[in-house]
Amino acid sequence: MMKPSSLLKRIEIPSGSQWINEDVRPVESDRRTWTFLTFHNFWLLINCNIATFLTGSALIPLGLVWWQAIITIVIGNVIATVALILSSLGGAYYHIGFPVFNRAVWGMWGSQYGFQSWVGGECIYLILLAWDPKYEQRIPNAIPAETGMTSAQFLSYFIFCIISLPTLWIQPYRLENFFYFASSITLVFFLVLLIWALATMGPEGFGDTLNSGTAIPLSGGPNSIMWLMIYGIMSTIGSIAAGIMNQNDYARLARRPRDAIWGQIFAFPFYSTFTSVLGILVTAATQKRLGGEAVWNPPMLFVRLLEKDNTPGTRAAIFFAGMALAISQIGSNLPGNALAGGIDLASTFPRYLNIRRGAYLVAILSPVVNPWRLVNTATTFLTVLSSYSVFLAPMTGLMTASYLMVNKRKLNIDDLYCGDSRSIYWYTRGANWRAPVAWLAGAVPCLPGFVAAVNTSVKVPDGVTELYYCNYLYGFVASGLVYAALHRVFPARAVDEFVHRSAAAKELQHNFENRWERIAPAQSLGAMEHGAHSIRSNKGVKSAITCV
Repeated sequence: MMKPSSLLKRIEIPSGSQWINEDVRPVESDRRTWTFLTFHNFWLLINCNIATFLTGSALIPLGLVWWQAIITIVIGNVIATVALILSSLGGAYYHIGFPVFNRAVWGMWGSQYGFQSWVGGECIYLILLAWDPKYEQRIPNAIPAETGMTSAQFLSYFIFCIISLPTLWIQPYRLENFFYFASSITLVFFLVLLIWALATMGPEGFGDTLNSGTAIPLSGGPNSIMWLMIYGIMSTIGSIAAGIMNQNDYARLARRPRDAIWGQIFAFPFYSTFTSVLGILVTAATQKRLGGEAVWNPPMLFVRLLEKDNTPGTRAAIFFAGMALAISQIGSNLPGNALAGGIDLASTFPRYLNIRRGAYLVAILSPVVNPWRLVNTATTFLTVLSSYSVFLAPMTGLMTASYLMVNKRKLNIDDLYCGDSRSIYWYTRGANWRAPVAWLAGAVPCLPGFVAAVNTSVKVPDGVTELYYCNYLYGFVASGLVYAALHRVFPARAVDEFVHRSAAAKELQHNFENRWERIAPAQSLGAMEHGAHSIRSNKGVKSAITCV
């Protein structure tokens, strides 16, 4: 039997070490291929999908009327765009990913820490139903009802996961053509869906989804319109909180920093708002033809239509709708989940995992999170979105404060790959204690309200609930300010020395870019292993420390 040490040796990445491999190193110019249009298509795919379509189904049942829900969505997307751009700066200017950037925030060791696939499975389920309207009845159901799915639906989920696997082979810097293909189909489908819903709703018009009346008071506590809108705003941000936090993984691929900034600043809020509003309009326009039932989930909408009319023409239309939705889900699932997870795993275990291996590992483990439970009800969906904010907003605040306030846009890229005390980001035995303290300051106060939202039998004061409703803004700002304050009161001397004595940020970015451009990807590990020494500039600052 092969020893564990021998097995690990066999699966090592040829150019991998404790802190670096080809996928983790700063991206050189040949692989910086994302233009303005690439980022535009990226956010079209991420935001023109079923999850965003469902946003209205989470907000309107709260008690908001349609126009209040739209205002909530717009404000939430504007705030999310600001957070997104701020969290992209380190990657856009220094060409490093989210996990590597976090070594500067948490310390070298401190930084080591499938909902979309299930929705994609629903699209495959729709295609199978179009082939055979009795598909559900032909698959014996052996799964308990409380799981929120049937055997037929799980089989569809499994098929979608298998179909998605080949796309995981595509390297992030080679995604442009796939984005063009998937984004074109996605945009055309959603526009056709809207036109069809509005043009065929008949003289009865919209259902009561567009009701303009509400009995909820305007203000006066967490159940008022004002606080429900705040909750909706935070949930809108929460729906993309993970994408905001790890956007450096893709911003590092920008051909120029302005491509990452301008390619996202308009596309992100536009397509997110467009799809959410489209979801409200389509649901309202189809409500009366379905006997008054407001069906928010597009695959289930088409299932209802097939139940009413299973003629060949309807089945053909629904088949192509299912194909378009499946492509849309693959287009958002690939960069938003599989590759993002693969990049994180590659940075955490660079000796053994590259992006491809990490992405396939994420795909294999995706069923563990029970994604089918996340779309059972609007309440569950909204709680899931809010939970992202509670835990991820403080991390994003730390990153922003670290880059802009503590490091003043100056990073020593070489030291981010140095796993010993020679790195200025070694802090205290490899960990920056300020980061977890600041993270707790942003996350812990919102936890009681979060617990009460998950378990309705738990009662908390209105003030606690209202703080939870503000979770993203509170977590982002509180953790960022505490982190900056701790660095001010208890400075990290090596970091402060580098920040105060090094060249201007723009010059520093240019110098590190040129330095890493001369190191070919396949030579990254060797160059660092054989260059384990520091060279001090005439300003007394480490200008090139390379170690592993």
